[in-house]
Amino acid sequence: METMSVQKHLNHKQAQMNILAFWFLIGAEIVVFGCLFGIYLAVKSLTGQGPTPDELFKLNEIMLSTVVLLTSSFTCAIAVYFLKLSKKLSTLLFFLITILLGLAFIGLEIREFTLYVEEGAKISTSAFLGAFYLLLGTHGFHVLYGVIWISLLLVQLWLKGINQETAPKLFIASLYWHFIDVIWVMIFTIVYLIGKV
Repeated sequence: METMSVQKHLNHKQAQMNILAFWFLIGAEIVVFGCLFGIYLAVKSLTGQGPTPDELFKLNEIMLSTVVLLTSSFTCAIAVYFLKLSKKLSTLLFFLITILLGLAFIGLEIREFTLYVEEGAKISTSAFLGAFYLLLGTHGFHVLYGVIWISLLLVQLWLKGINQETAPKLFIASLYWHFIDVIWVMIFTIVYLIGKV
């Protein structure tokens, strides 16, 4: 399959409708995350007897999570590049690396939450911690969903190759992955960096 035929698959009317529907989904997700950020900002000073953001967050550990997730965005972009070149194995490889980095990110988040809970920073300790866990847990769920979604699409890609069915789905999944990476950059900036100030 030539590059032009992959672009043709992405420009197919049904693919364009699916991409448009996806942007509506992203609009709804922006509203959800906007509300979660609003809640967090409204209650971040309500720490009760629990730790403050400055006391709780360890930026060195958070930086590792950030590097892992941003690297996954890069590998996802490379996968789409190879998708557009109709390079099935390279597309599979870089999406697989993206999945592994996503799983590593989830593991780092679970580790972070576990350490916080062991230090007594539970979801019920304060309004700040409740909003913190809600925001980051929601993001983590989205990462997990992305990992599962891309994994299922890779099975389709392996079985069916790059075609009118698989190419648009993988492209849309890559847009979703970049969206959750952008949300993480916002979390890193608003929650962690500003939390240390």
